[in-house]
Amino acid sequence: MQIAKVRGTVVSTQKDPSLRGVKFLLLQLVDEEGRILPEYEVAADSVGAGVDEWVLLSRGSAARQVLGNEQRPVDAAVVAIIDTVYVEDRLIYGKKGQ
Repeated sequence: MQIAKVRGTVVSTQKDPSLRGVKFLLLQLVDEEGRILPEYEVAADSVGAGVDEWVLLSRGSAARQVLGNEQRPVDAAVVAIIDTVYVEDRLIYGKKGQ
């Protein structure tokens, strides 16, 4: 899994029928020091994440193990919204209000 920050949404009116109703997010990857990387990924959102939240991104066959994605052409899925990230007892990220 990879940590990422939600930067926005991706909307597509023409798509494979199995993707109808699926929300897509534009994610920017984050490294272990909390630095935002110049890499982006589009992922199906199964947890209702919003812009500026940090999330866990699952890729490949693991993304298709999310309930409802088994038969969808999905290569990346948001599987969790992160509350906090600690590295060596140092807070790297804390969700607002936590």
